[in-house]
This record gives sequence, structure tokens and C-alpha cells, in this order.
Amino acid sequence: MNAGWFTLPNLLSLLRLALAPFVAIAVVGDRPLIALMLAGAAGAADGLDGWIARRWNQTSALGAWLDPIADKILLASAWAALYLKGVAPAWLAFAILGRDLVIVAGALAYEWKVGNLVIAPSRLSKWTTAFQIAAALVLILGMLRPLPETGVHLLEVAAFVLTVASGVHYVVIWSWRARVALRERRRP
Repeated sequence: MNAGWFTLPNLLSLLRLALAPFVAIAVVGDRPLIALMLAGAAGAADGLDGWIARRWNQTSALGAWLDPIADKILLASAWAALYLKGVAPAWLAFAILGRDLVIVAGALAYEWKVGNLVIAPSRLSKWTTAFQIAAALVLILGMLRPLPETGVHLLEVAAFVLTVASGVHYVVIWSWRARVALRERRRP
């Protein structure tokens, strides 16, 4: 980490945070085309902030926290709105929201008990996020036009399975890391 807090990647993450309520409002307000455009802009900002951070060495401690928080808030807002609109099945929306609550609570507990949490998403988590985004976009698109039910359902099931697997993975890995760190701290 070498850049200050005022970087273009951090501003793009803040833009994603700012777009989150508008995506949700567009979904609940039955404006799927606007929701898709806003979600597309947020997705572009997400890809761009990571690329800029790596390309021009603008990584920062704030960005390491801000980027995943923006992802979580944007996805949580979209999935809550899709559920409230009656588009997303409860089992999927609650799995996604529950996983994120567990991850955030675990991160806060780790920081409080162990300290120095280094946020680094696993490959499984990246796949999970990709499937959650794809499923949300497909459900929003389905508000515009009918889509093949079997394909939509398979995508929902894949997002669910990855969400649960990723949640369990985080709990197991970070619990183990916390135990190891606390054990090392107690050694004379």
C-alpha cells in the first residue's frame, strides 16, 4: 500500500457506494432499464478502479477496505430490492445477505480480537461475486422481458451454492487464522 486516500480508485469505489441506493430504487420502482444502466456503470467503475490501482500503483489501505465494502453494499442493495420487488427468491436473497453479514461480522471480530486484518478475497469469493452479479443482472433483465426459466433457475442455484460454499470457506479459514494468531500472541 503506497497511495494516499485521495486516489481515483477510491473515488470510483465511492461512486459505486453512491450508486447502490439508486440501483435499489430503480428496481423497486419498476425501472429495470435504469437499474441495468446504473448497475452497468457501477460494474465498469469496479473494473476500472482495480485496473487503475494496479496499473498506476494507486493501492491504499483505505482502498483495500473501500472496494469490498462498495461491492457488498451494492450487491446487498440490489438483492434486497430484487427480493422486495418479488423478483428474487427468498432462499437466494437471504443466503447472499446472510453471507455478507457473516463476513462483515467476522471481519470486525477479527480486527477487534486479533487486529491487522488484511483483506484479500479468495478465488472462490471472486467467483461467488461474479455469479451473484450475473444472477442479479439476469433477474433485472427478466423484469424487461421474459427469459428462459430453466437458465435463470440454474444461475440462481449456482449463485446459491457458491454463496454458501464461500461463506463456509471464510468462516473456516478466518477462524483458523484467528486461532493461530491468538496462540502465537500468547507464546512467551
